[in-house]
Amino acid sequence: MVKRRGRSKNKGLKMQTRVLARELCFGEGPRWRDGALWFSDMHDHQVMRLVPGAAPAPVVSVPGQPSGLGWLPGDQGGDLLVVSMLDRRVLRFDGRDLTEHADLSGLASFHCNDMVVDRNGRAYVGNFGFDLHAQAQPRPAELICVEPDGRARIVADNLLFPNGTVITPDGGTLIVGESWGARLTAFDLLDNGDLANRRTWAELPDGAIPDGICLDEAGGIWSASPATNECLRQVEGGKVTHRVAVDQGAFACMLGGAEGRTLFILTAAESDPERCRRKRSGRVEAWTAPYAHAGLP
Repeated sequence: MVKRRGRSKNKGLKMQTRVLARELCFGEGPRWRDGALWFSDMHDHQVMRLVPGAAPAPVVSVPGQPSGLGWLPGDQGGDLLVVSMLDRRVLRFDGRDLTEHADLSGLASFHCNDMVVDRNGRAYVGNFGFDLHAQAQPRPAELICVEPDGRARIVADNLLFPNGTVITPDGGTLIVGESWGARLTAFDLLDNGDLANRRTWAELPDGAIPDGICLDEAGGIWSASPATNECLRQVEGGKVTHRVAVDQGAFACMLGGAEGRTLFILTAAESDPERCRRKRSGRVEAWTAPYAHAGLP
């Protein structure tokens, strides 16, 4: 989640999407799993589950404000992991009880945000680095790796608001959106969970910034860009192949649905917590993409 910066070039354009849900506070961290879209209604402190054609239903309340979601592998219990932003923790939900999986307060510079969980159960968690809502001076932040047993360590630093993160289908590359750097940054993902060989995967164009991101089967990355009211697809090197306009900030996206080609876009007119709770402008929107989902999350 990052505030919109400046005026959107898409203001006033007709939406290309269909609306699946309205009157949310602020949706983040969408994930497709078991025939449903899971997401965090961040400023309403709820993890939600949306079966297409039905209304979103609450899964679990998170007092510390939920963001990134993921699941442990089946042989580790298959439990839901949830980033608790304000207290900088990763929580574990077994369907009944919400417990602490990892305390990141000694590692994260500021509020935690998005997360991806790899096939081994390692969770990679970003954070703001600075007090965004107080309009503090931006500062670099860390990407934190949480082992399945809850041990945590910093695996990359000097990132400008590390946010949405994906892992390629072969498990060999992790790519994180640096919202304040307006770029997608790639790392080799090593067998022990460490990261190496940092490089720029793509720069975002025309004032766009990556918030939530997802990966498709043709190797493209979709970035939700709240600054330009759109989701855009890029291939490695930065070429933009598709742009999907919405009429308010696009903060997160996920490919899913029956064939994996539904691009779910979480939008809102505001990102400030109090205004979000008052206006409830959050929506889940959808658009049919040319390629299906791939990789993680």
